[in-house]
Amino acid sequence: QVQLVESGGGSVQAGGSLRLSCAASGRIGSINIMGWYRQAPGKQRELVATITSGGSTNYADSVKGRFTISRDSAKSTVYLQMNSLKLADTAVYYCNAHSMIPWKDYWGQGTQVTVSS
Repeated sequence: QVQLVESGGGSVQAGGSLRLSCAASGRIGSINIMGWYRQAPGKQRELVATITSGGSTNYADSVKGRFTISRDSAKSTVYLQMNSLKLADTAVYYCNAHSMIPWKDYWGQGTQVTVSS
């Protein structure tokens, strides 16, 4: 099993910044990809950014150039630096870890990000 604990959400004005953290524990050796997803009210959960064990990153078009995903392998922690936040970024952000063996997805409890004008 893998446990994920998120932190860093909150409220910010448009144009501001927030940094989310996701600390993984448990069978972290089986994880090959970690990432962030978000779900706004009335909408489906969508991918925000991912990072592989090799350091390759992938971003949703809507956040490219504004968000940066990174990791600290020593701390088993993944970060999401969010800059130039927009009203449309308001959502619950979920940390995800994908394990290859067994083939399974793990999710954090979610952290609220609210961007106001």
